[in-house]
Formats: sequence, structure tokens, C-alpha cells
Amino acid sequence: MVVEQLTVRYGASTAVDGVSFTAPAGAVTAILGPNGAGKTSTIEVCEGFRPAARGRVTVLGLDPVRDRTLLAPRMGVMLQGGGVWPAVRVADVVTHFCSLYGRGVRADDLVERLGLGHRARASWRSLSGGEQQRVSLALALAADPEVVFLDEPTSGIDIEGRDVVARIVRELADRGTTVLMATHEMAEAERTADHAVLFRGGRVVAAGPVAALREPRDTLRFATDAVPDIAALAEALGCAVTPRGERRYEAALAPTAAHIALLTGWLADNGIGLASLETGQESLEDAYRRLAGGTA
Repeated sequence: MVVEQLTVRYGASTAVDGVSFTAPAGAVTAILGPNGAGKTSTIEVCEGFRPAARGRVTVLGLDPVRDRTLLAPRMGVMLQGGGVWPAVRVADVVTHFCSLYGRGVRADDLVERLGLGHRARASWRSLSGGEQQRVSLALALAADPEVVFLDEPTSGIDIEGRDVVARIVRELADRGTTVLMATHEMAEAERTADHAVLFRGGRVVAAGPVAALREPRDTLRFATDAVPDIAALAEALGCAVTPRGERRYEAALAPTAAHIALLTGWLADNGIGLASLETGQESLEDAYRRLAGGTA
């Protein structure tokens, strides 16, 4: 999938401003950014649901608007929410979608795969938000798609459901499917995605493999089980120590063994326990803050 200089406007407002990126086959590409960053508008153009004011999009080598009749049977779409009749039963709607596509996908297998076998006879309106999300994912997979679009796929889903979604997304990519996923949940993207496209204010501020976007940490981040004397700790470490939340701190020291020993030694001498310590590469959320200059 290739997006080139895409611009999307709503009246006088520009939601997406000259965006370019690629989403390779056999990989999960995550579009990341806060609400209102332009993620959903971009995906809707790629799906063929919204026209572009300017730019070019090709999906499986096809134009999503001009070639929609050729592209639609080959793609799966998971909307951010809704799109299902409230009274319909889970098994019935999945069976209906599988029959529409006629790609040989068995509805009962798909329902079980999404962990919804025990809710197969339940109506859409009786499902929890997380269960509704999993049904929406099942409908996107009814086409046995070559490309799949997922808009906030783990929104409202519990831990068990997130594991199910993450496993299925990885399985799709591993078998060669192009997966484009929009989310503002950085931890989920870090766990699942191969590539990331970072949005802010309708523009792409960085794009590339997730591992390449994250840099080695150049500070020590830690949490304690009691509040330390920050001034005394900073003096002992010989650097600035900055609070980063409730009993969470950042010391301007490289995460070397010697510096970690200095920190833990001071905490031990002062009867303060170390609750957590972050070393190695920065998180994807930290990378977003550094590259985009704001919160995720």
C-alpha cells in the first residue's frame, strides 16, 4: 500500500495535510497519534470510503475509489465502532458476511477463533464493548483479506481480548496480509506493529520500523515505594533528578551498571525500595514524545 501526498479536507478545515507513507505486505503498520491527528481520515481514504482533496493512494496496486469493485472483495475493514444491526446474533452476522464474500471462511471457526463461541447466540446489543469489537474484527476477516484495515481494534477490550486480537493480527501479517492499524494506544502498537507512522496535527512527523524509531535510553527512569529526598539523591548521583509522576523519577544518567549500582545503593542506604527500573531502548510512547514534540 502506498500513500503519496494525501490531503483530506472537511470544508475549510484540513484534517490530513500532505501525508506520505508505505505499508508493506506481510507486516503490521500502525498509524499512531492522539485523537484528531488524522488517523481515521487517512484510513477511510485508503478504504475508499472518503475522497481525497489531493494526493494518491494505491492498495494492492488499485485505486480504492476508481477500482472499488475489484478491491472490495480482497480487503477487510474493521470500523472504529458500530455498523452492526443491534438485534442480530453473533453467529448469524458472521455467517452472513462469510457467505457474502464466498471465500471459504467457516463462520463457526471464525467465531471460535475470536473467543466468542460462548456468545454465538447472543445479540449484538447484549455484548460488552470489547465483545462487539471482536465481532467487528471477525467481520473484517470474513473476506480472508489480502489487506485489512483496523481502526482502534483494541478499544474497550479487556486484557484477554487484547491478547486474542494481537495474536490474530500477527497471524495475518505472518501469512502475507497487509495490515494497517490506527490506534492511540502506544503499548499495543509497540507489542504488535512492525512499522509505525507517527501523526501529529494531520501530518506525518516520522515513519519507519518500530525498532528504528526507538532510541537507546540516555537516562535512568525508576519508581520507588516511598518518596525520596530528591535534593539529596541528586547530590549523591551528581545529576538532576526529575519527578515523572507519583513516586516516579528520571535521573540524567546513562543506564550503565555503575550508575544503576549508585542509585540502588543510595536507595538501600536510605531504606527506600526500588519498585521499577527502565533501561534499554525507549518505549514507543517516549519515541513519539521526542519525535512529535507532544503527548501521544
